[in-house]
Amino acid sequence: MKVMEFSENTKVDHVTPEWAKFMGEDDFISYLPSYKGGDFLGLFDERLCSNENKKAPFDSMTCYFFDPIKNGRDKNIKYPLLIFIHGATNALDGRKCIGHSGAEMFASPDYQDRMGGGAFILVPLANERRDDKGNLTDSWCEEYIPLVKKAADDILAEFGDNISGIFVLGGSSGGYMSWAMAEAYPDFFTGAMPASANYIPSSEMLEELCKNNVKIVFAVGKHDEFGSFSEEITSRLRELESYDNITCYFPEWVRNGDKGIASLYFGIEMGQHCMITQIQADLRFEDNSPYCEALPEGVTGWIRSLI
Repeated sequence: MKVMEFSENTKVDHVTPEWAKFMGEDDFISYLPSYKGGDFLGLFDERLCSNENKKAPFDSMTCYFFDPIKNGRDKNIKYPLLIFIHGATNALDGRKCIGHSGAEMFASPDYQDRMGGGAFILVPLANERRDDKGNLTDSWCEEYIPLVKKAADDILAEFGDNISGIFVLGGSSGGYMSWAMAEAYPDFFTGAMPASANYIPSSEMLEELCKNNVKIVFAVGKHDEFGSFSEEITSRLRELESYDNITCYFPEWVRNGDKGIASLYFGIEMGQHCMITQIQADLRFEDNSPYCEALPEGVTGWIRSLI
């Protein structure tokens, strides 16, 4: 696909989105999340995951890893492993991809405390690049699925005695990959949080995930600019809601912490698509009220409740 030059040179705020005509009288547009990114990127170590499947197109994959024990947490207790899967083009930004994936704030002391003491965090990066025509190549595809699993297995081999559960979270193409990882390894994950992915596994796979008690939060905004909620989600809404292991979070509007409707313009409007920003805000508004009533203590509380 053609890649926009998403940079500060093309970022433009205050462009009126197409969906603005549907806003209520008391609604307003918000351009910034409620957290400040960048402060915790340095807490992640860079690792290389070697690819043992010689048939796959990639020899290795860069990962960023946060170790709570190295960062002062108790070495005698167990912590969850959170795997954050980034969206398309995000790996082009290197270490900044930690923030793009939704992972950075979960390394903050505040979020670590909210999860009951801490969490390991793994951020694998696809080997993304632009070809000479500006097209994105080597982004997420099915060949990465066993490689991401191996990256997690490498962490388990090193820290397994300190790991209490495994979660996969991601937005956009990272949301699709979160579904794909859970589908491929339904007995491996404690929970999955696919966001902004207009994809739903087959009924048979949903049943398999239920049998394995994989807890799922499926989050999609009804005004997502990159998909049609009415065409891709609504027809299976009753089925999704029938499963005890699935929590559906389908807000009318994706909002920032100030409760304004989220707008983000990088060559194209994507404020309603980038729900990963709200996940990184722990699904809590600035006044600490929850985005989702089914998750009254946010993402961190959901994780804590499952471990």
